[in-house]
Amino acid sequence: MGNTWLRLAGAALVIVSCSGLGFYMASQWNEHLKTVEHLRKMIFLLKGEIVYANSPLAEAFERTGRKAGGQMGDLFLKVSERLTGQRGESFYGIWQEEIDGLPKEVCLSSEDKQNLKGLGEHLGYLDTGMQERTILLYLEQLDLSIDYLRNHKQEKSRLYTSLGIMGGLFLTIVMY
Repeated sequence: MGNTWLRLAGAALVIVSCSGLGFYMASQWNEHLKTVEHLRKMIFLLKGEIVYANSPLAEAFERTGRKAGGQMGDLFLKVSERLTGQRGESFYGIWQEEIDGLPKEVCLSSEDKQNLKGLGEHLGYLDTGMQERTILLYLEQLDLSIDYLRNHKQEKSRLYTSLGIMGGLFLTIVMY
């Protein structure tokens, strides 16, 4: 009798944990979308600072980071600090190192990070017009990414939650 209760408790825990994993994966999709949308707003702010305010790169990153806040804002502030206290490092090198040092809590895919690194490749040494075109190209990439994430949000959320629940039930049946 005690063994049966133990098995039922184990089965319930497997189902709950697998379902929780499915819900977690669905929430990660939503968080990824929010992060990319926030990044898009920040890049628009950066564009305004560079093109319209004619701010130097370090100042533009500092202002953008302060306005945006959050972990992505911290990225911009760190880049600004390193540019201000520059010791002969290139902007692209600083940009890459800071993106690679982003905490794992920042919900960006490896493709997003690679595209973000590509943005930094052409900033800083070109004239304002070329920097604006580089930023606009990156914004187009972000828009495509946001469209994809939005269009597949409901589908992926259902998929992850259903797979989590069904996977838990399947494991329970196989183990029982």
